[in-house]
Amino acid sequence: MSAAPQFKNNVKISERHGAGEWKIEKILLLLLMPLTLWVASTGFTLAGADAAAVGAWFASTLNRGLLIVTVLVFYGFAYLAWKVIIEDYVPAPGSRKSLSLVALIVFVALAAASIYFIVRAAAALAAGV
Repeated sequence: MSAAPQFKNNVKISERHGAGEWKIEKILLLLLMPLTLWVASTGFTLAGADAAAVGAWFASTLNRGLLIVTVLVFYGFAYLAWKVIIEDYVPAPGSRKSLSLVALIVFVALAAASIYFIVRAAAALAAGV
């Protein structure tokens, strides 16, 4: 049997560690907003551009770096969002942990694949292929 809930200023105190993850999720969201605007403006700028223009864009270390940061922030935020959904809607503790681990593996794999393809595209465009 669990202990009686504790209250502070008539608000139930959380029994878990969610506050730290909540802060990280909000920081990632704040980082994601300007990065999303940057990605959208880049997409409009490069729409209809030829391979030389795209190659010149990828030749910039700043653009490649911002794209990789965008990928990392996006998948980090997506993982935390899915973790919250799993924790809220999956009743069995064992299933929650398993699904959270699966989500972590999936999002790490997606981030790694995205970074690999960014680096590969940059190398191919720099080589003129």
